[in-house]
Amino acid sequence: MRAGEHAYRTLRNEIQSGALPAGAVLVEVEQAARLGVSRTPLREALGRLVADGLVAQQSPRVTVVTDVDRDDIRALFEIRRALEEAAARLAAARADGAVFAALADEFGEAHLAGGEALDAYYRLIARFDEALDAAVENDYLTAALGNVRTHLVRVRRLARDNPERLEASAAEHRLIAAAIAAGDADLAAHATHVHLHNALASILRSLDAAEAAGDPAARADLATLTHQGAA
Repeated sequence: MRAGEHAYRTLRNEIQSGALPAGAVLVEVEQAARLGVSRTPLREALGRLVADGLVAQQSPRVTVVTDVDRDDIRALFEIRRALEEAAARLAAARADGAVFAALADEFGEAHLAGGEALDAYYRLIARFDEALDAAVENDYLTAALGNVRTHLVRVRRLARDNPERLEASAAEHRLIAAAIAAGDADLAAHATHVHLHNALASILRSLDAAEAAGDPAARADLATLTHQGAA
């Protein structure tokens, strides 16, 4: 793997996981030494993260991890709703029904107790996303979805703390997959709409509860939004 790609993937994963929280300062010389790369590939990685919207350049050599506030979350869900409802409709018309029928069965049988089970569930959602992207046969749409998912992945920790939401999410994914398998575009889009409405409401309630409790990590948790988990 190229040094720039290694630095980009490492920093992106650290931002998405919350290891580098919102407001964290990334000093070029320090990050290059920590990641074991020269400053040229590090600058390449930081440039890609700026393009992703995950960091912002404060000076030529200092970069800061961006914050995610409620307005950002709502805006992300507005574009996510438009893109995913369109994707669900297209997939219902174009997909191999057997692929989504199998995914629906897996969502129906998903176990969500314990760390390994949760990891398996997130992998199942990733496979659903990959199947959806393949089914729509539209590179522009899948590229736009990929950009949105880059930001949504930052909410994973919030979702892990809400087992009831995860159970509901599995049932919602099952319905979406089953509708696509049946070729029912209207149901697939409607089920996607309901799923995203519930996901957004759950995220905002989680943030309200954390802040009402005076949790000092509430703002850090706000920077961990994820499609796989909360969604």
